[in-house]
Amino acid sequence: MSEFTKVEIEDGIATITLDDGKANALGFTMIEHINKALDEAEAAADVIVMTGREGVMTAGFDLKVMRNEPDRVMDLVTQGGQMLVRIFASPKPVLLASTGHGIAAGALLMLSGDYRISMAGDFKYGLNESAIGMVLPPYGMDLARFKLNQKFLDMAVVGADLYGPEMASQIGYTDEVAAADKFAARVREKAEYFKTLDAKAYAGNKRHIRQALADKMAADLKASSGEAVAV
Repeated sequence: MSEFTKVEIEDGIATITLDDGKANALGFTMIEHINKALDEAEAAADVIVMTGREGVMTAGFDLKVMRNEPDRVMDLVTQGGQMLVRIFASPKPVLLASTGHGIAAGALLMLSGDYRISMAGDFKYGLNESAIGMVLPPYGMDLARFKLNQKFLDMAVVGADLYGPEMASQIGYTDEVAAADKFAARVREKAEYFKTLDAKAYAGNKRHIRQALADKMAADLKASSGEAVAV
């Protein structure tokens, strides 16, 4: 447990809770702690659940860095991308249980998971980079193309539309929406389902579907010139 993340492992299910007491912004320290939590979860559990604090999953990259520390922006975007690629390509099932807003890099986090459940409520999901003067990095575009409904891709990515949970699920930011009073039970039910699957077969089939794109995203991150950033 840290001041940014908490890891609980029970019956083969590791639950990683993001909670910095604020907006769960993805800064250097939060990303470091998420990676450490993933180390622990991947070593000790069959299924990984990642969730947030009440009302927010993550609001995206740390605006203090993005707006005030231009020399560090690309490092942050790169480290965030490496974390997302790690989640995307993890051999374990990764279930993202969103307790609230998922904006910009927060939306990319939702796109990286195997299965995504959002809590019903007055929350927003989306890639708002066009509205705030940013361009998505290549890995962001790749995740969007991989998961989002093609019909909505232009307005979701280029048009910077934000969506409530129900519409976000139709577009592809999440897979389903659960009422607040049923959310925890539904997340547990889905995690238990993933436990019933053969771990080696799951990892192999996931690799066949995702590894080529994961390799591309990793290569793009390595070769990045810093021209494209996201908040």
